[in-house]
Amino acid sequence: MIMGRDYDERRVHGSLIHVDIINDKLWIQRDGTEYGVANEFVDAGVPKDHIVLGFRSPEMRKITEFAIV
Repeated sequence: MIMGRDYDERRVHGSLIHVDIINDKLWIQRDGTEYGVANEFVDAGVPKDHIVLGFRSPEMRKITEFAIV
């Protein structure tokens, strides 16, 4: 979770990471980490064709090494 105050004192609150499992694939909907949750999954042995970068447009997904769907 992201919690706290922004520079202009607005409250900040939200999920740092959001991952769904859809049709046996990991859909990364939000990734606010520095290293990248997709890289963490790959390091843990998840094949790249099982990971979808849902936060990217379908056109942008085509140029990544991850699943297009």
